[in-house]
Amino acid sequence: MTKKLRIGIIGSGGIAGAHVRSYKKMDDVDIVAVADVIEGKAEEFIAQHGLENAKAFTGHEKLLEEDLDGVSICTPNIAHYQTTIDALRAGKHVLVEKPMSVTLDQAVEMAQVEKETGLILTVGFQPRYDPNMKELKRIVQSGELGNVYYVQTGGGRRRGMPGGTFIRKDLAGAGALADIGCYSLDFALNAIGYPKPVTVSAYSSNHFGTNPAYHSQADQFEVEDFGVALIRFETGQVLNFKISWAMHMDSLGPSLFLGTNAGLKVLPAGQGPWSGVWDGGIGSMSLFHDTLGHHTESPIPTINHGLDIFYEKVRAFAVAIIEGTEAPVSTKEIVRNQAIIDGILRSSEKQREVEIELPEGM
Repeated sequence: MTKKLRIGIIGSGGIAGAHVRSYKKMDDVDIVAVADVIEGKAEEFIAQHGLENAKAFTGHEKLLEEDLDGVSICTPNIAHYQTTIDALRAGKHVLVEKPMSVTLDQAVEMAQVEKETGLILTVGFQPRYDPNMKELKRIVQSGELGNVYYVQTGGGRRRGMPGGTFIRKDLAGAGALADIGCYSLDFALNAIGYPKPVTVSAYSSNHFGTNPAYHSQADQFEVEDFGVALIRFETGQVLNFKISWAMHMDSLGPSLFLGTNAGLKVLPAGQGPWSGVWDGGIGSMSLFHDTLGHHTESPIPTINHGLDIFYEKVRAFAVAIIEGTEAPVSTKEIVRNQAIIDGILRSSEKQREVEIELPEGM
């Protein structure tokens, strides 16, 4: 009988439950340990999810002394950095939930330790596993659009502001940018090959989160609920990015890829305040051509796949461990994603364009 992967879960909130449900569908994986910083929470989580063979720990340090192949890190954002570093140093492969970290410096160090240890560090960007996302990337990378010089992406909820750890600057690092903005950035950047960002000019605000009429924890709201930016890349390409947790509008518009030969328009799946491309749901894609004044629009059939893309994300991590392959989602790419969010926050604070500086090779 093939030895099963031994997996630990660090953090026992709602997202940890999604990881457990995915792992439990895999015949070659056992969840053998759960840790949480709050006394008794790991035990409650184990009982809730029927993990009779799992040990409970208060804090992740003792859990990392166990014989584990890998861990899912499902903590608040602030703990992603240290927990990931500790897990890699302890010889465990890591799947960490998004965003990668709270600061760019933390993300850079996490990627460096991954390289030093030779272990897998992958970040939880499940929209990558939607076949429609893969088809979008194939179209853009095929050259059919020509030189893609401008990209527009983002998404806006009319009312979609979370609370708790999401709205505290010290715990989350950022608000809408880190929560859903990182997905929208990945959606666009993955399609164009993740070029290196060089400058950002941005604006952000929190008019809704700090207003008691719109948020029950307005007095504790410290992060942005809206952001917009123009990002320049070393390739000469530009990205118009916009994101919102709350606004008086139904949409911030489609995602666009403008090329010298054709354009691609992408609309999100679903309707209402919670739909958007950041969740991996593509409603429609259309190619636009204009040759000698003759305009054509060609709808691209979307793939009705029925896949559980969250499961696909977790499964890709397990398979990478089993087969000894590279991380399913490259940390080099997500460091660049994090660098853009960092740049947006700095630019917004300074009210001017700022440069993005990354270490050599990132």
